[in-house]
Parts: sequence; C-alpha cells; structure tokens
Amino acid sequence: MPVRVLLVDDEPLVRAGLRAVLEAQPDIEVVGEAADGAAVIPLVRQTRPDVVAMDVRMPLLDGIEATRALLRTVADPPKILVVTTFENDEYVYEALRAGADGFLLKRARPAEIVHAVRLIAEGESLLFPSSVRQLAAAYGDGGGNRAARAALERARLTEREGEVLRLMARGLSNAEIAARLVVGTETVKSHVSAVLAKLGARDRTQAVITAYESGFVAPG
Repeated sequence: MPVRVLLVDDEPLVRAGLRAVLEAQPDIEVVGEAADGAAVIPLVRQTRPDVVAMDVRMPLLDGIEATRALLRTVADPPKILVVTTFENDEYVYEALRAGADGFLLKRARPAEIVHAVRLIAEGESLLFPSSVRQLAAAYGDGGGNRAARAALERARLTEREGEVLRLMARGLSNAEIAARLVVGTETVKSHVSAVLAKLGARDRTQAVITAYESGFVAPG
C-alpha cells in the first residue's frame, strides 16, 4: 500500500512542488491539499492519510495548534511532518513538543523530501536527530522541565530500556540498535514499545524530547 500524504501549506507553489516530488514515487500518494491548519481535521477524516506534511506558520491556524487539535480530536491520528523555512526555529520545536513526528525544510532536495516522508511513515528512526538535538539544546529548558522529569521518574525504565532510549536519541533505527546491543530486532521493538508506553509518548520523537528535557540525555 502506498504512503498516503495530505499537504497543508498556505503557499500554492510549495504544495505544487511537494505534490510533484511525492507523486513521482510509486509508493507515495498525495490524497489531498489544504491552505490552512483549520482545514486539517475534516480533511484527515475524509482522506485518512498516513502522513500530514504541514507548514508551521499559516494565517488562521498555524501548524502547532493544528497539530495539537489533530492529536486531541482524531482517533488513530496520522504522522505529522512539519514543513518549515527555518531550521533553528522555536516554532519548529514547539510543533515537535505539540506532537509532530519530525520536520522538513522547504529548501530540502527532492530525495530528502521523499526520505523524510518514508521515514516518518515507518516510525522506526528519528528524522534529522542532530537537528532535533540542536533544537532541544536551544529551547528545551536545559534538562529542567518538571513535567519531563516527572514522566521519566514515573517511567522507571530498566537499564536496558534506558540504553535503548539513549540510542534512539542518537537517531539509530531499530536494526542499528539491535546490531549495537547484539540482540534481535524484535527484542529492540519490544524495548522501544515499552519505553514509549512508560513515558506516555506517542512516538520516538516525543520520547527523545522527554529524554532531553528531563536531563536524562544531554542535547549538547
């Protein structure tokens, strides 16, 4: 089955460019477009995308609030890929905090766009881990976020789960973690699932942000 993508951006040229790049791939299908975050929820319910590629700054409802509304309102929500002009942007980090699964620069090359959509859809690795680390270092409360520290304390991760979380923060995929720890991939998947469940995290990105903001992993 192809990866179904919904495009949300107030610039028609950006949407057209993304559509052209993505629809050139046999395993990706663009199922709809919107010019503002306010249209996301009804379109998601109508088209059932796997990934929403969403601009972070839009006139009526920006990507941060649209992400919050989508995750709060829609059962089994799609993955959210924030599309942005600037990499080191507090808006991007706030979108990740709100529940976005990753971000992509508007100036990205076609191959990077396709890779980002596939990676987000698969959910087995962190997209642009070094950039997420830089954002966390700039905007992540320096390890002093109370909610993140409380979540980590409640989680009571085992030593192996903590090790897996640290490797997740470095951007390693399940297969790479399995090779590093000399265990099977299914074992790693079980550990990742346990980490997400214990932290109450929707995905790897949210778990890694909690790790940074609690001080469990240093973003520097």
